[in-house]
Amino acid sequence: MAEIRFTEAHEYVRMEGDIAVVGITDYAQEQLGDIVFVELPEIGRAVKKGDEAAVVESVKAASEVYAPAAGEVTDTNKELEANPALVNDDAEGGAWFLKLKLADASELNQLMDRDAYNKFLETLG
Repeated sequence: MAEIRFTEAHEYVRMEGDIAVVGITDYAQEQLGDIVFVELPEIGRAVKKGDEAAVVESVKAASEVYAPAAGEVTDTNKELEANPALVNDDAEGGAWFLKLKLADASELNQLMDRDAYNKFLETLG
């Protein structure tokens, strides 16, 4: 299983070869509640680390999905546009938002691993 890294804004990034798969964490989807809309970026768009890369809306709130590292969007999960509730069912699996060709993979070293993310979540209690 590929190592997953996490941001403090509750995005995850999972490497598949040289492509970074980006989505929101289970914690994020739980906080948002029922997801009703997802806005995905255009393929080919360049993003910098921390840039807004997508938007997710729920019955409670709208939230930005930020790029965990700089790169170019190579693919988006079109299934989410037709069925945004997939995020509630499989946030850290099949309900990824976008794929990035990273400009500098070493940026991922600044992100948390699963243990560090779980400890971070405990501080939010």
